[in-house]
Amino acid sequence: MFRLAIPFALSAIARVAVGMPYMPSGGLGTNSTPPVYQPMSDFDYQSLALALYQEYIELDLFHYGLAKFSTDEFEAAGLNAEDRFLIEFMADQEVGHATLISNILGPESAPKQCNYTYPFESVRDFVDFCQKLTRFGESGVYGFLEHLNSRPAATLLLESITTEARQQMIFRQFEGLFPMPMWFVPGITQSMAWTLLAPYISSCPEGNTHLAWQNFPALQITNNPNASTLNDDNKPAITHNRSAPLSSPGMTVNLTWEDPGKKVGPNDAYTTSTSAGKPKYVAWISQLNTTYTDLTCTDNNTGSTVQPGGNIFGDNTFPTINGTMFIMITDDNPYVTPFNLSMLNPHIVAGPAIYQSG
Repeated sequence: MFRLAIPFALSAIARVAVGMPYMPSGGLGTNSTPPVYQPMSDFDYQSLALALYQEYIELDLFHYGLAKFSTDEFEAAGLNAEDRFLIEFMADQEVGHATLISNILGPESAPKQCNYTYPFESVRDFVDFCQKLTRFGESGVYGFLEHLNSRPAATLLLESITTEARQQMIFRQFEGLFPMPMWFVPGITQSMAWTLLAPYISSCPEGNTHLAWQNFPALQITNNPNASTLNDDNKPAITHNRSAPLSSPGMTVNLTWEDPGKKVGPNDAYTTSTSAGKPKYVAWISQLNTTYTDLTCTDNNTGSTVQPGGNIFGDNTFPTINGTMFIMITDDNPYVTPFNLSMLNPHIVAGPAIYQSG
């Protein structure tokens, strides 16, 4: 069994890096230097701590849902004993993920598990919340993974987040949605992920890491497509090709958002903020793209926009807007790509919110 957070041995430092046979030049970490599975910067530590907060809530959430609802309630929602065992196993996976990240951060430095509040009162809404929470958990890691200074830590985190991707797909199947209605899964920034996660954490142990990431004002979609209502189109199944899509290009999306300055997160220790100017656009983060639409303001902190169309690689490919994705209100429409998405943070007025486009 390998061990994490071990400093270089003196003998290892003395080794001379030698080229490997059948290895082209270039690449990172391809010589004989032993890997060190530790944060190599404050960026690394804060990113991994955020990931650990995410793993902890998933561990609690899966157990909480199984305990809250009766066997009859699960059966009425189309989920049998084997389905419930799968949710229990996913909770066990979260034990492993939390242990992994705690070992990377070190036992004295890693945040501890917190207390949580959840917004559901039915099995269907529990499943819907799980598929949304695992979406922003997965996307939140994709957003920073390639920016970590510690490539060894990134390798281990990659091996856990690929498991979470499977969890997200399973919850979509439990909800009766098409399991993977996209060609690419988008990443989001740490501040976007923390904005989505923090409101569900009510309190944490004293001494837990205070995260450096920004909390943006909350954004609500008042007519978000609802996938959790049980009908013949969305009973639990391996896959569903829905007869009627949840959303389509040209659909009006109604929005409300909060002012900055609200206390949020564990122990109300965080305050929402924004450096953006007046709201002008809605940014849609989906697959490889950040697409902007005009925001029509109808009142203070109220407005609407129109769901955009477009395909990933042009005509006859695949719609850009689909799946469980992210929207936010911005003051400008800067050109950003998946690798430099953090350049959007200074322009966010409110959000992100999760949009259930498909």
